[in-house]
Amino acid sequence: MADEANRSAFLEIQGRMIETTGKLKQVQNQMRNKEGEKKRAYLTLEELKPLSDDTNTYKSIGRTFVLEPKSVLVEEQEQKLKDSEAALASLQTSKEYLEKQMAEVETNLRELLQQDPGLAHQIMSMSV
Repeated sequence: MADEANRSAFLEIQGRMIETTGKLKQVQNQMRNKEGEKKRAYLTLEELKPLSDDTNTYKSIGRTFVLEPKSVLVEEQEQKLKDSEAALASLQTSKEYLEKQMAEVETNLRELLQQDPGLAHQIMSMSV
């Protein structure tokens, strides 16, 4: 009976580990995308700043380019930069939380395997 309880506990922990790993990878991908957006906005701002205010500037909308005042484009890029920074801060918090969860799941798994060495042998024989 205890063997069956340990086995079901292992399967539960394994499921949590797989779920947490997936969420962590998803958050890391989102962070990578936001970092790219932030960098693009920053570089665009750096290119716009030296231009004089009367320079014709265009905004890309799909395959079309629309004439926009420089001030509008600068505001949009600054807003994108702020939004990306806020999103990155939020994603960083989520990442730290998921990393703590992952450490907790790993600890639980380690404790379970130390409690029942026979379970570790069963798992090893299943994976071969």
